[in-house]
Amino acid sequence: MKGCCLTAACLSLAAILSPSWAYAEVHRTGFLVVAPDRGFVGNQEIRELVHEFKKEYPAALGWIGREYTGLEGEYAVYLTRAVQELKKAGATEIVAIPLFLSTADPILKQAMPTLPAYAAGLPIRWAPPLVDSYLTSQIVLDRVEALSQQPEQEQLLLLGIGATDEASEKALKADVDKLLAYVHRYKHFREAETVVYYDRDAEGAEKKNKEIKSHVLAQIVKEGRTIVVPAFIGPKFDHSMALTAWLGKQFKGLNVAYQGAELLPHPNVLLWLKKTANQFVAARPDDIGVVIMPHGSTQPWNDAVEQTIEPLKAKYKIEMTYGMGDPGIIQEAVSRLEQRGIKRIVFVRMYALDHQTKALTDYILGLTDSPTSRGQPGGHEHDTVPPPQIRSAALIATFGGYEEYPAIAQVLCERIAEISKDPAQETAILLAHGEKTEEGNARWLSVMNANIQRVKRDPRCAALKAIKAATVREDWPELREKAVADVRQMIEEGAKNGRVLVIADRLYGSGPYKKLLRGLDYVLNEKGLVHPAITRWLESGISQTASVLAQPVYGVDRVAQQ
Repeated sequence: MKGCCLTAACLSLAAILSPSWAYAEVHRTGFLVVAPDRGFVGNQEIRELVHEFKKEYPAALGWIGREYTGLEGEYAVYLTRAVQELKKAGATEIVAIPLFLSTADPILKQAMPTLPAYAAGLPIRWAPPLVDSYLTSQIVLDRVEALSQQPEQEQLLLLGIGATDEASEKALKADVDKLLAYVHRYKHFREAETVVYYDRDAEGAEKKNKEIKSHVLAQIVKEGRTIVVPAFIGPKFDHSMALTAWLGKQFKGLNVAYQGAELLPHPNVLLWLKKTANQFVAARPDDIGVVIMPHGSTQPWNDAVEQTIEPLKAKYKIEMTYGMGDPGIIQEAVSRLEQRGIKRIVFVRMYALDHQTKALTDYILGLTDSPTSRGQPGGHEHDTVPPPQIRSAALIATFGGYEEYPAIAQVLCERIAEISKDPAQETAILLAHGEKTEEGNARWLSVMNANIQRVKRDPRCAALKAIKAATVREDWPELREKAVADVRQMIEEGAKNGRVLVIADRLYGSGPYKKLLRGLDYVLNEKGLVHPAITRWLESGISQTASVLAQPVYGVDRVAQQ
């Protein structure tokens, strides 16, 4: 099994918990959601969020505010109560999840060192903040897309809050800049900028915020429309007494698109909470599902491939997602598994080589920051705008490359034997799709030649006059012409002094081979590689990948900084 790429983990807490925490029979991790005190309406949003989170995970909510002063302050009761709730539920360790954009937030920075004092001996670890997840960047992109009409003629302003001095302003701005960088992947604005307002109680805040306001207004009055998006979770005592409402008043009468929608509420925040929790605990076998992505073709092609998958369905929850990395199809398959209770997913790239579609699908799955890839079978390469990434709480690991499974050589030898009559007088040609780049095509041929060496050791095929590997590079006309000419010449030479056997070295069928080789003297085995060996490849890869995926991303050695 090759090409494994992952993010991993699973669930938590004690056997004595409520039915919604039934999986806690093995794990005893409790999750403390440390949240900012936003006032009545804002806190209701957070309570509803944590209520949904608690339906699947052992969690408690603890408030902190700008007046937080540690163990003797008025917020201490909320943290104490939350920890006791988790201990009563049977927690033996606590993971604190900061419902804050950034660890540079001054309120969070003040609370983090004091949290172990509330734990009454339980170990406490901190999870990463919101900004570390692309799910948060998607929220900002959603806000931008809801407002933007012609980005090339617009300017974008992302607004942060909470600075107390120049150092915190710089740190907070760096995190808001990460959100802007994500937006830039999908939208190209005439101008774009991030600004961070100071906390109202910070020294010199009034002066600083006046300067920031002047700068913002100067940007807004430039020619063209301005998109303003809050990139924070701010105070919201009621709908009029909210930071977003105060900001909105600054833009009245100006050519500004502004809705006042901040990071909360948004469905991605719940996904982020669940995904964060999954990273801190180990998985049970029934938490793990499988998505399998073959190229796909006509119904006979699809049926033949699914026959190799069918034996695995008794052991795994499996969803199919045919195609070359279609984000919509992948999202649907992942969502179906999550609806079935799956919390981590093995994603199988059912392609010949481990690198094929890997960069693209890893990006769609949220495992990398770039979809850049080499030429892929089929010739479809993403354009300059990357595809959307999935929205999921599941942790995902991937593998691919059935042609690199050593047992494929047995299948190839079997296909040769099925049409062979006099091996000593026969030349077998393994014929594959091929890639666009010279590097990719050479790699494919290298893997095929490694299989040929294994085939030669099989008694059924050892007596063949010769076994050769070739590709037709069928999706690129400018490359296909020469590749096909070379294959035709290879067949013509072999037919002069014997019989030529062409083996379709592809998953199913022979694709365009009959048309490309028309008029030549050869015998074709067009069954392809669909065979129980492919089932064994799938089972081996899924088993190995799932065993890694089941382990926590953040193990017990990752202790909170105190």
